[in-house]
Amino acid sequence: MKLTIHGAARQVTGSMHLLQVGQYKILVDCGLDYEKDHNIQVNEDFGFRPEEIDVVILTHAHIDHSGNLPTLVRMGFNGQILCTPPTADLTELLLLDSVNIFLSKAQKGRGRGRKHKHSSGGPQPLYLQKHVMDTVERFVTIAYNKPFRITGDIELTFIQAGHLLGAAAAVLKINDNGEEKSIAFTGDIGRKNYPVLNDPEPLPPVDYIVSESTYGGRMHTKGKSVQETLIETIEKVCIVEQGRLIIPAFSIGRTQSLVFALNKIFNSGLLPKVPVFVDSPMAARATSLYRKHHSLVNAEAQEFYNKQGDEFDFENLTYVETLKDSRQVSNYYEPCIIISSAGMLEGGRIQDHLFYNIQNYYCTILFIGYCAKGTLGYRLLRGDPIVHIKDRDLAVYATIKQTDVLSAHGDHEDLVNNVKVQDANKLKGVYLVHGEATSMQAMADALEQDGYKVTIPEKSVAYEL
Repeated sequence: MKLTIHGAARQVTGSMHLLQVGQYKILVDCGLDYEKDHNIQVNEDFGFRPEEIDVVILTHAHIDHSGNLPTLVRMGFNGQILCTPPTADLTELLLLDSVNIFLSKAQKGRGRGRKHKHSSGGPQPLYLQKHVMDTVERFVTIAYNKPFRITGDIELTFIQAGHLLGAAAAVLKINDNGEEKSIAFTGDIGRKNYPVLNDPEPLPPVDYIVSESTYGGRMHTKGKSVQETLIETIEKVCIVEQGRLIIPAFSIGRTQSLVFALNKIFNSGLLPKVPVFVDSPMAARATSLYRKHHSLVNAEAQEFYNKQGDEFDFENLTYVETLKDSRQVSNYYEPCIIISSAGMLEGGRIQDHLFYNIQNYYCTILFIGYCAKGTLGYRLLRGDPIVHIKDRDLAVYATIKQTDVLSAHGDHEDLVNNVKVQDANKLKGVYLVHGEATSMQAMADALEQDGYKVTIPEKSVAYEL
């Protein structure tokens, strides 16, 4: 049995792990590599022949885990893609959005090409809607904790991972030439007590773990809860200062958890009913999928639904659909809360709201997630006094704040504890992926202190298990 990390090796994005059992080849995740210094076309170089892959296991819908599946299909993969039911639905939504982003970038590139005769224009789309539909046809959905026999020698079980609706750790039991072996791929590990989502389940005893390490060496802020943080911010910005609060949030996952948290606050009468606008068509579509798979939300959300009604809708909440309505929200001058995508401010309707509000002294922009280096969100959090938005340089007069209470990633302690449920004397190896080099090393150091055998794998190097 061999393990080869073809993506997210010593970096965060592009998760793609090849497990070979005899001649049978299993690909776990097939994510888009969108590291800043990498050209998008690097995603066509898999390091293996797509047609030789027998089956794909998809841990969850996020693009850095699912976003290169249509390229894999376009270039010859012809097998099944195994995932949970919510992951299948959410992945389709995200992949179709990726096509729109590819086409938009290509169109902008052609515009630049016309201005600059020697320019070759923007990058060509990695895939089109047809390839997404071909990919979706390959989904085979499997419920949590229901063993699924892939072959006579390989059995798969999905374990709840938190992080996102439908997210799972993939646990494989394998008969490798008469020897019983087991390996777990964590996918992305969520947090305990996160709005809407169930807590991550502990992994069963296994021989090997391939673990994410995003927050290795970093701890989430302790103390204030999600509700306390939101109440304090809304009260100051919208009630006392009579201003507006803009919250950049990813359309799938973060927005649903934020809306539920706000619903509880307003439903309990803890704050006056400040108007809330969710300005993201994708968030509205994703929310309908959360309703479809409602049996998989956590007990708190289910209880709220049974007693109070829809946890994703309330009196002072408006889902903004059209661009015309979005522009009207930008011109809404009463105190309000605007939730819009994308979370790092790279594209999406959030850029319009920033354009009209970044110079507003009575506006606060609250970041509730990570902003990668090079993004507009990163520059604002760094404290840049002037930022470039929509071809203009604008002075920053709005207040910029950040909180990690709604981060959907487990922190260093969560990651280490996820491994430490295993007996260090029986666990044969931990392979760290999906993290920056410093994060991986911090996690490796912590585990090695407790006697675990840890490897930080190199890209495309095969490890014998």
